[in-house]
Amino acid sequence: MEVKDIIVREIDRVPEQYLTEILDSIRSLETKALEEGIGTAIASETSLKKDWLNSEEDEAWQDL
Repeated sequence: MEVKDIIVREIDRVPEQYLTEILDSIRSLETKALEEGIGTAIASETSLKKDWLNSEEDEAWQDL
């Protein structure tokens, strides 16, 4: 059985009063994943900037 199926089964057994807390946890994890993705993009930009910001790159892309 897949993890997602197990989670759905478990949620079906959780009392209604706790579902809001579960939803909050899911949304928190989604936010965390988004923030980590943004952090990676920013780190990559800093690292790759030296390759992008040079006259050879400008010349290669000037006709596009």
